Amino acid sequence: MNDTQDRLIDHLQARGFIHQSTDLEALRTHLATGSRTIYLGFDATADSLHVGHLQGLMLMRWLQKAGHRPILLIGGATTRIGDPSFRDESRPILSEAQIQANIAGITRTFGRYLNLGEGAGLVVDNAQWLDGIGYLQFLDQVGRYFSINRLLTFDAVRQRLDREHSLSFLEFGYTLLQAHDFTELARQYDCTVQLGGADQWANIINGVELGRRRDNRQLFGLTMPLLTSSDGKKMGKSVSGAVWLDGSRLAPFDFWQFWRNCDDRDVGRFLALFTELSLEEIQALTAQGGAALNQAKCVLADHATALAHGEAAAKQAHAAAIAVFAHGEAAELTTLTIPRAQVQAGITLAELLVETGLQASRSAARRLAEGRGLRLDGALVESAELEMDRQASQWRVSLGKKRHFDIKVVG
Repeated sequence: MNDTQDRLIDHLQARGFIHQSTDLEALRTHLATGSRTIYLGFDATADSLHVGHLQGLMLMRWLQKAGHRPILLIGGATTRIGDPSFRDESRPILSEAQIQANIAGITRTFGRYLNLGEGAGLVVDNAQWLDGIGYLQFLDQVGRYFSINRLLTFDAVRQRLDREHSLSFLEFGYTLLQAHDFTELARQYDCTVQLGGADQWANIINGVELGRRRDNRQLFGLTMPLLTSSDGKKMGKSVSGAVWLDGSRLAPFDFWQFWRNCDDRDVGRFLALFTELSLEEIQALTAQGGAALNQAKCVLADHATALAHGEAAAKQAHAAAIAVFAHGEAAELTTLTIPRAQVQAGITLAELLVETGLQASRSAARRLAEGRGLRLDGALVESAELEMDRQASQWRVSLGKKRHFDIKVVG
């Protein structure tokens, strides 16, 4: 047992990662007496993770640095069902092709934060075992260990029923599938700890109980606090939509700006959760207000962006922000690219914005233009359906007053 392992739980608590645990003192001993395998699950509902997932990735990063092995479990099977936890309606069902595309997209993000591969962290899809299990076999192996009476007491289920919102049998069985995931990972990989957000507490408890009652195996669960900013906004969301971790969905410049624009009251907390600065460094950065606190926000933005997009992208985003906001210029802006073949085949401004990831859809681009928030090479654009010059080599696009990009034609 080394000093890092011995003090790991205290370190994670001090940084704000721990909300609940099935047996915190037993977990402390468990983590301090050997290298453990720990998992965190993600359903494949989009082709990128967002800032709301970042707390879990950073927790996994600290655990791996302390000598433990992370498993990132992707719900290739459970995505088809949807977790009903604290939702008022069923989640839309995705096609198999959409799910596979989403899995490929979010897997790219993992490698930025964790060491994956032979002898390191793993990415596992629960379709490996759930796709092959029969209904009667599942009832025998899992269903017999759960009481409907007890499941009905869980907040996520009770709230749906109390509001008289429909809860399908398909969704009701989600917690049993997640419990089976935990015990299957324990069987295949000797995984003994599951992480999750506070809203996953009941699902995690069921996996721990299934391991104890059926397999006589001690498993542990640990949840993180559900994060909102001090102004009440849910982490992962901004005024313009989700704060994606994939650069193809959200430019590094905008990602950097998200952190730079956080509420003064959140700076210290976010530095502890989303950077690897020591708590002593964080205290020194946030001890004073005013200009010093603004500098702390830049440090937060630099570190968070470097983890998500690399050091070069973080430096470029920082330089672009200084150019735009400190000097009122648009030099050194984030540069995006578009293949020449696409331009020469004919492309509208709306399509260009979607292809470069600056807008989620053509309709979003049209709304931006209609609201007088779109400029092309400094000129106000009244219609996003403007066809782009097929011979051009570069454009400067402004979205609102603060988002400026150079789009370069390549190839």
